[in-house]
Formats: sequence, C-alpha cells, structure tokens
Amino acid sequence: MTDRLSRRQMMLAAGAVLLASPAVLRPAAAQTAMASAPIGLPRDITQGDAATITRVRTARPVVAMTFDDGPHASLTPQLLDILAVRGIRATFYVIGSRVVRHPDIMQRIADEGHEIGNHTWSHPSLSGMGDAAILSELDRTSHAIFDTVGRPPVTMRPPYGNLTSRQRLMVHGERNLPTILWSVDPEDWRRPGPGVVAERIVSRSHPGGVILAHDIQSGTVRAMPATLDTLMARGYQFVTVSELIGWPRWDTRRIRLAARQS
Repeated sequence: MTDRLSRRQMMLAAGAVLLASPAVLRPAAAQTAMASAPIGLPRDITQGDAATITRVRTARPVVAMTFDDGPHASLTPQLLDILAVRGIRATFYVIGSRVVRHPDIMQRIADEGHEIGNHTWSHPSLSGMGDAAILSELDRTSHAIFDTVGRPPVTMRPPYGNLTSRQRLMVHGERNLPTILWSVDPEDWRRPGPGVVAERIVSRSHPGGVILAHDIQSGTVRAMPATLDTLMARGYQFVTVSELIGWPRWDTRRIRLAARQS
C-alpha cells in the first residue's frame, strides 16, 4: 500500500478503485419509515468492478462518514451542528421524497460543504426491479436534489445494499453513477444505544473506510460526538466520498442530468 491517494490510483474511470474483500458483512434487517429488508453487501462483488466501491485501500488514516435515509426534520440538523463544530464534511445519501419535504435542510447540507448522494426516491429494494424502474427512482431523486441545491449527485447507494452486479454496471453506464457501499457497518438500525454504535464504528474503522450510518436514528446522532472525537484522537481525517476515491469535490462538479421525465 502507498501512503498517498494519487489521482491515477483512485480514478474510477481507470478502474483503479480497489474494493474490499468480497466476503459479505453480516446481514441485518433494516428498519426505515418505509420498508424493512435485510441490509448487507451484495454477494457478487468482485475485484475490478469499477462501478462498485466499498472502500479505498490506502495507508493514510482517512475515512468517509456517510449517512443514509434522511433528511430528518430534527435529527439531521442536530447532526449538522455536531459536524460543524468539528469541521467535518460527510456524505448524505438522501431519499428523494424527503428531499422535497425538507429543502431548507438540504440547502444547509450543501452550504456547509457536505456531499449529497442519491439513495432513490422511495427506498425500494432495487435488485428485483427492471432497469427502467431503477433509473426512474434515481432520476427523480437526482432532479429533486438538483432543483433544491443546484447540482446533482455524482454517486448513489442502493437501499439495503440491494443491487446486482449487472444492475450496478447498468447504472454506471447509463447515468455515470458508481454504487457506493461500505466497509464499516455498526448496525445502528437495531438501536443498540449510542455507546454501542460509537464502539462499533471506532473499533471497525480502518484507513480508506466507508462508514455506514443513518441520520434518521436518534441513537446514531447521539453517538456521533464520541465517535468522531475518538477517531480524530486516533489520527483519522474525514473526507467526502468523492474525495476518498480521488475525484474533485462534489460541489465543484458540473454533471449532465438525464432528461426529466414527464
């Protein structure tokens, strides 16, 4: 491993994103306001799949903190306060139907330098859907994000991690959106308590890790001060997903959106 994330190493188009081991993290049942299904890494992850990222291999102590399923009316602003005090930028994988309900929170996320990713419009399990339906879920959300903050997302995360290799490649080819999964999962949906969430994230974090969390869980938000402070004390630096994989910052990109559906 090198100590630097060179652009050549990390550019997705060159296929130089290095994936974690294809071993699947222990699945867990997700609890959201909309649906319940197992959460887990897809079993068809293979080395060299430029459309799928679980981590970046590097010796540098950098991690990407990611939050799914928001924005939440009260918890997301609390989380943003926690991040702002520490000068940390995170990546928020937002649900399109919630984006349109909370435009002010979305604007704050963007204004404070965080990255916004696509987590579909209605949080379905995508693996059982046709290509057109998957693209519709993503396109509707990308347009909602663009309409709210003035720029579209450049990465996506499938609800529950459910997207097959063929579908991930399809989404990457059709919309230029890599699928961002994770390498650190505290299973915070189980509501084990802030102390357990913090301990799991801290103990499982590693250089180049992508940390999965949910800003719709109050215990997760309460866990963040101890989690972030401990990781920083151990020398970790926090970057957005785009920065982790060697791309320009999300808020500097100019991406062409797919045509808006009528």
